[in-house]
Amino acid sequence: MRNRTVNVFGLLLGIVVLLLAGYLFAAPGAGGPSKEAAQANELAPQVQMQFMRPGQLEAAARQFPVAYVPFGCVEWHGRHLPLGTDALKAHGILVKCAERFGGAVYPPVYFHSGFDQDHLVPVITSLFQRLKASGFRVIIGVSGHNVKQQIEMIDKALEPVVADGTVAGIGLWEISLSRGPESNTDHAAKWETSDMMFFYPDLVDMSELGTGPLAAKMKPPDGIGGLDPREHASPQVGERNVDLAAAAIGKKAKELLESLPKDQRSFRLKAIAPGHWWMI
Repeated sequence: MRNRTVNVFGLLLGIVVLLLAGYLFAAPGAGGPSKEAAQANELAPQVQMQFMRPGQLEAAARQFPVAYVPFGCVEWHGRHLPLGTDALKAHGILVKCAERFGGAVYPPVYFHSGFDQDHLVPVITSLFQRLKASGFRVIIGVSGHNVKQQIEMIDKALEPVVADGTVAGIGLWEISLSRGPESNTDHAAKWETSDMMFFYPDLVDMSELGTGPLAAKMKPPDGIGGLDPREHASPQVGERNVDLAAAAIGKKAKELLESLPKDQRSFRLKAIAPGHWWMI
């Protein structure tokens, strides 16, 4: 009986030791990932317009009256990435920017320069005008679809909105202001794959690429342009890219706000409430 009691006690003690060890190794600074590191890729709902309550939107706009609008398209991004990668990465970077600098992020817009621009540009202009009427003083359109025509589309849509000098705006690629050795883009290769590994690891399936050589320069059957993501992509590369891009866009937002006359730098709407505001 005594031996059985000792064995049970030993078993319980062993379980306690294992649980304690697991806790210690998961704690920050003890070899496991910190809480901050584990949450680094999370996108704060409190800066995303679709998740914000009226009071939150008004508070954000009064503190830093900047609206960010992410653009992209639904297109081939290799067999390993989501079709909406362009807008998803732009949106994620802008959320990280708003988390750090302030402002509010509009939901991803899947408009691209392949549409009839005579019809599309006025639609985007209308969106920007609504953001202006909602009290924002700076509007930044950021495209994750990195072709020149995307920026031209955004800038053309902004022209009539900023013409009176009461708001400022610009069209950018997500890496226009941060491009360098640690921040760049491609097509479903090192950079875009790394961005998605950081933001949405569960949506990336590298096994879809197989183990053989990839076709170069966007050619079939892979349609990938850039360094082989199997060798060069990682969540860490994505995190650094995102950090640099978000910081550069935030800095530009501050510069644009400060470029306005002093009496045009504040939130201009009386309130986010019926009678003063209803929808964007």
